[in-house]
Amino acid sequence: MCGKTSGMRALILVGGYGTRLRPLTLSRPKPLVEFGNKPILLHQIEALVTAGVNEVILAVSYRAEQMEKELREEAEKLGVNLIFSHETEPLGTAGPIALAKNILEKSQEPFFVLNSDIICEFPFVELAKFHRQHKREGTIVVTKVEEPSKYGVVVYKEQGCIQNFIEKPQEFVSNKINAGIYMLNPSVLRRIQLRPTSIEKEIFPEMAKDSDLYAFELSGFWMDIGQPKDFLTGMCLYLKSLNQNHPEKLHKGSGMVGNVLIDPTAKIGADCQIGPNVTIGPGVVLEDGVCVKRCTILRDATIRSHAWLDSCIIGWRSVVGKWVRMEGTTVLGEDVIVKDELYVNGGQVLPHKSIATSVPEPQIIM
Repeated sequence: MCGKTSGMRALILVGGYGTRLRPLTLSRPKPLVEFGNKPILLHQIEALVTAGVNEVILAVSYRAEQMEKELREEAEKLGVNLIFSHETEPLGTAGPIALAKNILEKSQEPFFVLNSDIICEFPFVELAKFHRQHKREGTIVVTKVEEPSKYGVVVYKEQGCIQNFIEKPQEFVSNKINAGIYMLNPSVLRRIQLRPTSIEKEIFPEMAKDSDLYAFELSGFWMDIGQPKDFLTGMCLYLKSLNQNHPEKLHKGSGMVGNVLIDPTAKIGADCQIGPNVTIGPGVVLEDGVCVKRCTILRDATIRSHAWLDSCIIGWRSVVGKWVRMEGTTVLGEDVIVKDELYVNGGQVLPHKSIATSVPEPQIIM
């Protein structure tokens, strides 16, 4: 990609416990859960590196050792320096920026900030160019939504200068929302104290009052994939984007329908129907006659013959029995066994459980 700038930095708000994506996050920190066969965080880091970032600060509050261990090798391959900034108490969305002040102040170059749950066609190169052109303190990436009344919307002038933020508007004022990706000048650090602080509610409104904050409009898809329903929707959007930009990465062949991503080490039996919108991870086994659509199947899971899955996330090393039917945003944690010939609708099954009776109504199985 053109327009690289040397020595750019980014801070990723990794933060919380990932409770919205349970039961998957009971086994792995959310940023390491595979989305499109790659840890969520790696999608972001790779895009940042492509835009010329060579230092990424991860603002973490728990299970940092596991993240450090798994990401260190990937970071070396990408040639990026990873710095872990540890919160001893939750600091919200602005506090972690103050905590990393010493690192961020080393350079007068603007830096990126992003939430770790976001997936999109990351526009870091274009964002940096826009930010440098308007010469103000901050830029927020905004994305268009169908139902703005569910969100806080961003109101701005034609050139992008943000006027104000309106929480869940009852009448139409804007259909653009904060997409959780920012570019900020180091001067913003004087606005943020080291305490639990919301960048959206406390810092950005003050910047907007000073005409110091601009909106950059995102093109293409966007999704916050922090909960199972949105994780699956985000997967569909991501696969569609892959089909448009890198169709060679998708799997074609007998029994494949629409956009399907399959790791080369997965084993697929005879007479399976896979797709549309399916991601199959490394070491996964699908036996004969399996039908899967709108699902993510994580590493080393096994789907026995003639099982039928729609809108499910199957956790690592889980086993789905023969002639099982599962649907309704069912999520199996790690190492779950679903016995043969059962029906599961919207079950959230905690790790290491064995299911021997059908689950006709959505519920958490402990």
